[in-house]
Amino acid sequence: MPYALISTEIRLEFGPTIVGDADADPELMDYLGAKLLTFYGNNFQEYRTQDVPRVVLNKLALRGYRVEGMAGIGQTCIWTLFKPDEKDATDLANVENAKPSG
Repeated sequence: MPYALISTEIRLEFGPTIVGDADADPELMDYLGAKLLTFYGNNFQEYRTQDVPRVVLNKLALRGYRVEGMAGIGQTCIWTLFKPDEKDATDLANVENAKPSG
């Protein structure tokens, strides 16, 4: 999965952090310490971790994800992350190395 979306409510910036939906990579969710939960009144499941967003972002960076965008929507902060596959990362490195230095 090349994209990840995490969010938290502004008044809860110390956790919990929502890190995925029912279709998220279970291994990645386990690494983030997230549990799959369903809340009363919702017809969907979501993965949540008690870690604060900063800790989640750091963990995802260690896995090769980078923040593509961040937004505040109402009382919610949302970060979109992307993890290039190895071919994309190699192509990007080649492009960066080919740039003129002047």
